[in-house]
Amino acid sequence: MNNKEILKIQNPIIYMGNELNQVNKEVTKDMIRFAFCFPEVYEIGMSYLGMKILYNILNIREDTYCERVFAPKQDMEEMMRKNNILLYGLESKDSIKDFDFVTFTLQYELTYTNILNMLDLAGIEIFAKDRNIDMPFVCAGGPCAYNPEPLADFMDFYILGEGEEVLPEIMDIYKGWKKTNSKDRNEFLKLIDKVEGIYVPSLYNVTYNEDNTIKEFARKDGQKTDIKKRIIKDLDTAIYPTNPVVPYSKIVHDRIMLEVFRGCIRGCRFCQAGYVYRPVREKSVDRLMELAKQCIDNTGYNEISLTSLSTSDYTCFYELTDRLMEEMRDKKVSISLPSLRIDSIKPELLDKIKSIKKSGLTYAPEAGTQRLRDVINKNVTEENILEACKITFEKGWNTVKLYFMIGLPTETFEDLDGIANIANKVVGLYHKINKGKKSRLNVTVSVSTFVPKPFTAFQWVSQDENEIISEKIEYLKRKLTNREISFHWNNFNTSFLEAIIARGDRRIGQAIYEAWKLGCKFDGSENGLVFENWEKAFEICNIDPKWYAKRKRDIAEILPWEFINLGVTKEFLLKEYEKALNEQTTPNCRQQCNVCGMSKFKGGACFES
Repeated sequence: MNNKEILKIQNPIIYMGNELNQVNKEVTKDMIRFAFCFPEVYEIGMSYLGMKILYNILNIREDTYCERVFAPKQDMEEMMRKNNILLYGLESKDSIKDFDFVTFTLQYELTYTNILNMLDLAGIEIFAKDRNIDMPFVCAGGPCAYNPEPLADFMDFYILGEGEEVLPEIMDIYKGWKKTNSKDRNEFLKLIDKVEGIYVPSLYNVTYNEDNTIKEFARKDGQKTDIKKRIIKDLDTAIYPTNPVVPYSKIVHDRIMLEVFRGCIRGCRFCQAGYVYRPVREKSVDRLMELAKQCIDNTGYNEISLTSLSTSDYTCFYELTDRLMEEMRDKKVSISLPSLRIDSIKPELLDKIKSIKKSGLTYAPEAGTQRLRDVINKNVTEENILEACKITFEKGWNTVKLYFMIGLPTETFEDLDGIANIANKVVGLYHKINKGKKSRLNVTVSVSTFVPKPFTAFQWVSQDENEIISEKIEYLKRKLTNREISFHWNNFNTSFLEAIIARGDRRIGQAIYEAWKLGCKFDGSENGLVFENWEKAFEICNIDPKWYAKRKRDIAEILPWEFINLGVTKEFLLKEYEKALNEQTTPNCRQQCNVCGMSKFKGGACFES
């Protein structure tokens, strides 16, 4: 690469590698080359904990070299295409076209056109059927892979579940297969098809009814179609990266990320992560302390973020935070506590946060009325919300962000009134506590459009029409007129596209391809989405996008992802759907087992009695 050329690029250091703790290996003939691709820019991808974990696990092996790859920004892409530079791994600068595996993590549906663009930049055939023996195997994993069908035509295989155990098994199988000098890619795919947690789309056929619903999803060889996700049962013994790569350029989450547990006990009916990451598995406090010390010593970071879906649900939350603060005080290392539930906010908790770093606080009521919060099984009350804000203001904060969704199932305009009522009550509460003080309050009300997701209790429901969403946003604008309240909302076309892809089948893949050819990239970024090009792509493919996003599914319909077994049963999700329509709540998993199917899946009770 010409150094003079790259120096013309904005922030060129993100394309140069050589960061602290980067793994460098001598490439030998028998080395397995593995590209871990994050289909977003460096600043976002380098913040992803999953990449750090799998990068570490693969590079521990002497026979495997894992390198990082990110989606180049527009100026870098133009320079690469102008100079015929193929997409490369940051570590070696070698083209990933010559690697053995090119793997993408699927974190967000609106990065899918980036995946096709990265394959094209690498000189790799976009469709799996067109790749020859000299091409790498292209695969994917991550939360969006639980509906693998929209990208099925582009992927050689998928990894479903947690990759820590699966990837080493795949490397072992590949190492043996490579020694046979086989010229048939399908031979390897059939070998890994036997591994639990692997899905090979080319081994399956899909047929459709006249009404466009799925008639049958079946293996070509007639065998059972059940694909079971992989989970790690003991996180304390799992390998964890204590020497992650430290970037020279600022990234989104520029700190140590300490994973305290996986899964979630809550069961919010809209939340895909809460279902697909079950069961809850915690790390011990001693193990977390050991990891924290090693990470700080090996990186020089001055902040540790405790990560999980709901950090305050960690059983030993206060013991861990006390010990971490004591241990890190002399090292001048702060502790960040994201993902806190409203009903977990206590004065002593905010004292901890304030003593470390007084940043803004975000609370997520999700819905404006108790009725709708019961529908979504949020299990927090208005009293919880106001109490959390009261404690926040008493402890000296004058900014708070309230996060809601609009378009939730059964939502009415009374529920929207509830959003405004809560925001106004929070303002009144602040002035009651700070009577006579001149400090300025800022309450941010942020709303996003509800997107029905696979493997949730709402996977059958329709998404509100865009016109209705627009009307609801305008309604809230008229309600939220207090100067101390800032109102923000997302682009409803972004949520519309997300809903199309999230519940899409294989036919959506052609539209993704056509959209990419029309120039669609970075569709999830603030100014990236050109929805007119997507509309044209759907028209080219004779696809009605509303059929995928706005249509209510029949509970007897075969859904594109039903062949995947993630432990939570369809019967349980249907029961939760019915309870939602009846405005009934479900206790969290520590209060009682709700028989979701996970205990049978994992072979034992999720929690000790």
